[in-house]
Amino acid sequence: MREAVRQGFNLTEVAAVLHTSQPGVSRQIRELEDELGIEIFVRAGKRLTGLTQPGEAVLPIVERLLQEAGNLQRAGADFARSGQGTLRIAATHSQARYALPAAVRDFRLQHAQVQLHLQQGAPQQVARLLLDGEADIGVATEALAQYPDLLALPCYRWTHNVVLPPGHPIAEDAQAGRPLTLQRLSEFPLITYETGYTGRAHIDDAFAKAGLQPQIVLEAMDADVIKTYVELGMGVGIVAAIAFDSERDTHLRSVDARHLFAANMTRLAIRRGSYLRDYVYAFIETFAPPLNRSLVRQALHAAPGDDIGL
Repeated sequence: MREAVRQGFNLTEVAAVLHTSQPGVSRQIRELEDELGIEIFVRAGKRLTGLTQPGEAVLPIVERLLQEAGNLQRAGADFARSGQGTLRIAATHSQARYALPAAVRDFRLQHAQVQLHLQQGAPQQVARLLLDGEADIGVATEALAQYPDLLALPCYRWTHNVVLPPGHPIAEDAQAGRPLTLQRLSEFPLITYETGYTGRAHIDDAFAKAGLQPQIVLEAMDADVIKTYVELGMGVGIVAAIAFDSERDTHLRSVDARHLFAANMTRLAIRRGSYLRDYVYAFIETFAPPLNRSLVRQALHAAPGDDIGL
């Protein structure tokens, strides 16, 4: 039932995902409806087109049952293969490139038997991977806290920097001790993150509150892409401060912009109700040391909105 909804009620796609035949899927659906005594799917001839009202009510129950079945398997695996398994991490490009590497390296030194699977995508894609049970941990700045079925834990705050080619007027201003302003930034073409990525909302809010219209000429998901086009002279870049490395980015200059744009919070998310294996807790604490096992377990068992001191 769940897979039919995920695949847009296309039974051919459902059969392919489940590695079975379409007639077999149809038979299982009919058997489930007969056992429950209700029609779960709306039909147009032999095609499924949606969920009936009873089907809408049954779907969340099915989701919980499947999640608990997965939890049961993981709990068994913890005892059968202690310290072994796969850790699936979903993250945005910036987090995967700049925030996660040190944690991944340190985790691997202590958990050599755990295979890491890193998936990258937009914040909404990271959330969907968690909700669909295809990732154990999600790391992003935006969107994760907007899903009630996810527990989004605060990890660290960060700010933006402006990056420029050497000799740019803003770089000369900084060298002369003249503070950077939004008005000054608005005089130049800008290159920054796409909407919904890496604190872009705070950039837009700052210009809007100042009554200014920024000249954004290029948007990208990744800071390395932004820096590449800044090097080509296409505009001034606005990136996460963590994305500028003076030893690597020798062809660029950086100006602190924390006074212009509000600070951002990167969050680590897990699906509520999940069973977390020991090494998942270990990775969380490696990435964000304040998030120890006791605190994470307390947060998982708390109701959404409860104050647990985070």
